[in-house]
Amino acid sequence: MAAVGSGGSIATAGPGAVSAGALEPGATTAGNVKHLVLFLHEAVLVQYMDTLKLAVPSLIYTLQNNLQYVAISNLPAATFQVTYQLKILTTALFSVLMLNRSLSRLQWASLLLLFTGVAIVQAQQAGSGGPRPLDQNPGVGLAAVVASCLSSGFAGVYFEKILKGSSGSVWLRNLQLGLFGTALGLVGLWWTEGTAVARRGFFFGYTPAVWGVVLNQAFGGLLVAVVVKYADNILKGFATSLSIVLSTVASIRLFGFHVDPLFALGAGLVIGAVYLYSLPRGAAKAIASASAPTSGPCTHQQPPGQPPPPQLSSHHGDLSTEPFLPKLLTKVKGS
Repeated sequence: MAAVGSGGSIATAGPGAVSAGALEPGATTAGNVKHLVLFLHEAVLVQYMDTLKLAVPSLIYTLQNNLQYVAISNLPAATFQVTYQLKILTTALFSVLMLNRSLSRLQWASLLLLFTGVAIVQAQQAGSGGPRPLDQNPGVGLAAVVASCLSSGFAGVYFEKILKGSSGSVWLRNLQLGLFGTALGLVGLWWTEGTAVARRGFFFGYTPAVWGVVLNQAFGGLLVAVVVKYADNILKGFATSLSIVLSTVASIRLFGFHVDPLFALGAGLVIGAVYLYSLPRGAAKAIASASAPTSGPCTHQQPPGQPPPPQLSSHHGDLSTEPFLPKLLTKVKGS
């Protein structure tokens, strides 16, 4: 995901308090703008220690986004799309280590299946003797995508831990992520391309294709949040599988990518693993009981490869009725 994302519910505050509804799209009245500015000042600047916690995942997300561009520049689009599903594996492992989350036997089996599928695809990529662009280095691409998956898994679990350990809403946390991500991105731009930007301007090279990528990234992040909120994990698994198929078809048409039986086998295993990992509790238990009738019950947890649902923690209540930060809910003078 990009540094700024979307998800969860907009929280509401009590009468006379700094209302979280000020972050609602379209809230442009003078009173709401005043409340929004006061709230952001207190939540971001006054409570700066709370804001600094988001510097770690923001830095990692910024690194992850850049690694994805390195990976896609050195791998075929279809190979990248299949290999990038390793983020499910890394997220699951970090969830077990950092959140003490338990996975069902079916989920562990699906993770093993996922790793096997990615390994087959990479073996096919290394063994293919077909022509490839001179500026592509598959080794660099693989290293970049693995590093991106590791950073994605750690940052996602770290961000989830922050969300579940405080009463701040997802909107506020994403705003804080965006502030750090934008600052870090600008520093990196100045460090590497400062002279060129000063001479040619910030938006030099922003072709329609570049703008399309930017808009697609932003829209994709919002769309994932909508799917998770209004659909379910099975539908998201189907969407991920469909993205692999579409990437393969597009690679064939646009770049002459050749699909051999080894790649088809690896991609099929990855698609099956994504589907199995996304199964809800009832279906997962049914499959587990059918395959091992004598096994005991397993504890189901929210699949760590998915963004946290709107109800993030039973200890903090529903975000739809919970303020951003209860300690900030002080009466606004003159309101």
